[in-house]
Amino acid sequence: MASDALVDSKWVQDNLDNPKVRIFEVSVDTGVYERGHIPGAAHLDWHTDLVDPQKRDIASREAFEKTLRDAGVDKDTTIVLYGDNNNWFAAWGAWVFEVYGLGNQVKLLDGGRKLWEAQGLPLDTALPDHADSTLALADRDNSVRARFVDVVAVAEGKNDVKLVDIRSADEFTGKIFAPEGVKELSVRAGHIPGAVNVPWGKIVKEDGTFKSADEIKAIYAEKGVDGAKPVITYCRIGERSSHTWFALKKILGYDVRNYDGSWTEYGNAVGVPVTNIAGTIWTGK
Repeated sequence: MASDALVDSKWVQDNLDNPKVRIFEVSVDTGVYERGHIPGAAHLDWHTDLVDPQKRDIASREAFEKTLRDAGVDKDTTIVLYGDNNNWFAAWGAWVFEVYGLGNQVKLLDGGRKLWEAQGLPLDTALPDHADSTLALADRDNSVRARFVDVVAVAEGKNDVKLVDIRSADEFTGKIFAPEGVKELSVRAGHIPGAVNVPWGKIVKEDGTFKSADEIKAIYAEKGVDGAKPVITYCRIGERSSHTWFALKKILGYDVRNYDGSWTEYGNAVGVPVTNIAGTIWTGK
C-alpha cells in the first residue's frame, strides 16, 4: 500500500463483519450500487447525500450527521469508501469526511469497484441495517477547502501557492471546454494562470490502484510540486481533483486544499485572468 489511508480488497474481505467498520459505495453512476455492491456496504449518493440539495455546496453538517448516524457510524468507526471510475467520487467523499473532521477514520479501497469486480469478488444487493449511532460532527474545517477568492489571489500573484489542474491536456490548454457528454460547462476555456497540469490518471496503475508514494512524489516534483509550498487542486466540478487531493494529502502528506468550485466556477466568473493556450472561443453551441 502506498499509504495507511488505503486498504486492499483482502483487508475489506477480512473486515466485512467487523462491527467497527462501515463500508460505503460512492459511485459516479449511482445505479451500480443497486445492481450489486460489496456485502454490507451502504450507499452514499453523491447527488443527495454529499451535497446540499438547494445551493451549490457540500452537505450541511446536520444532513451529513443524520446520514452517518443512520449508517451506524461512530467516533471510533473505521470508514471505508470505494466507487467506480477509479474512486473519483469516493475520494471526493473522503474529502467531505475530512471537512467534517473524520478524515483520520477514512480509508479508500485501493482500486475501488473496478478492481473488486476484476478480482471476481462477491457483490450483494441486500441493504445494510445498522442501529443508529449518536455521532456528533464537528463544524466544517475550512482549512482543506479552497474558495474562489483563494484561487483568484493565486492567479493574480498575491498568494504563493502551487495550483494543480488535474484535467486532461485538452481541457487545460483550452482546446475543449469539458469532456464529451457532460452538462456542467463554463463559457471560457483554459486554465487558472500559474497552474501546472498533472492529469489525475498519471498517478494510478492500469488496475486503478495508486502508484507507489515514491513514484507519485516524483511525478509531482517534475512539475515543481514538492510539498515546500501549499497546494490547491482543481478540475471541472471538484470531484476528479479530490482524487489528486487524496494522493497529495494522504499519501504524500503535503499541505493541500481542494477547490471544489473548480473550472465551472472560475471559467464562468467575470473579470478573472484566464490562460487559454488554444485560443478556443465560446460560441454557445
